[in-house]
Amino acid sequence: MDRKEFINAKRIVIKLGTNVLRNDDGNISLPRVFSFIEDMASLVKNGKEVILITSGAVGMGKKRMGLESTEGMAMKQACAAIGQGKLMSVYETGFDAYGLVAAQILLTEDDFSIRKRYLSLRTTMNKLLELGTVPIINQNDTVSTLEISQRYEDRLVCFSDNDKLSALVASELDADLLIILSDIDGLFDANPKDNPDAKLIKEVPEVSDEILSLAQGVSSGGRGGMATKLEAARLVTRFGGKVLIANGKIPYVIKKIFSGEDLGTMFLPQGEFLSDKKRWIGYATNIIGKIVVNNGAKKALIEKRKSLLPIGVLKVINKFDKGDVISILDENEKEFARGIVNYNSSACKKVIGCHSDNILEILGFKNYDAIITRDNITIL
Repeated sequence: MDRKEFINAKRIVIKLGTNVLRNDDGNISLPRVFSFIEDMASLVKNGKEVILITSGAVGMGKKRMGLESTEGMAMKQACAAIGQGKLMSVYETGFDAYGLVAAQILLTEDDFSIRKRYLSLRTTMNKLLELGTVPIINQNDTVSTLEISQRYEDRLVCFSDNDKLSALVASELDADLLIILSDIDGLFDANPKDNPDAKLIKEVPEVSDEILSLAQGVSSGGRGGMATKLEAARLVTRFGGKVLIANGKIPYVIKKIFSGEDLGTMFLPQGEFLSDKKRWIGYATNIIGKIVVNNGAKKALIEKRKSLLPIGVLKVINKFDKGDVISILDENEKEFARGIVNYNSSACKKVIGCHSDNILEILGFKNYDAIITRDNITIL
């Protein structure tokens, strides 16, 4: 794709990783942060909408308290509480200098997973953009329930790092472009830290399993790494958005990107555009319940886009209620789809392997012929 076409975007989500916000000594790099602010302010002044996803609260809290580590959930949450205000004050001061208003939004997994909160959040963020503000979003580490109280060890959460959070925000707001800035130049065909001959991949047509296999490790100081960035790219490109991963330590990198300089790795949009509801089902919900289906049912769901009938169900895992989003697994218990279930786990167990005509006789009631109807299924 032509670079000018790629950067032609009205609504832009920019994610700043921990490592681009700080110096080698762990302190926030104010000159770099203010250069980001200057570049983003220029974009807004030129009629673009900018949403900022920022890391850094835990690190700033850790530095403020003079701590050597933030081991333990309570310590991380305490440092987030200490550092968040300091982080936001930097952004408020910077954007105010350019006559722009910064709007803080702290999010947890439930803000996406609970459908009403998801829709309310979208309405609010759209209004903030309409008002000409710059929404500044971070995970609410202080109150996040991700690692505090899990009902099941195998629970799947919609996000646990700001890479995935940035993708969910881009998806929710139908952003044209997601820019992820880290301390790496982009995606390489090998680990550049181990292989001096590794080459930067300039353009990725599709985030395939082969591309995902190129990810190496977790970044120092952050919770992500290339793996989470590629997962974010896969989600955004699937709804028709574009993604650029570039080095945030390049001076005035945002300005250079929108000047057309050939920086980073471009991830191109896919032809299959998922609807908002399908995106929410597939990627924005927390998953506890699971259903294992036979190979015939899997084929019908993937190839023929059929509903999931009870005759194709082999096993029900964990408890769930009617209306929950659950994971659909194949015979090897590998997830391949998600969907909104029409019956609770107890009812599903009773009709395993049965014909739809027998649901009323077995349960004493019948809501639907299908366990999950095809309009409420997202193939992953």
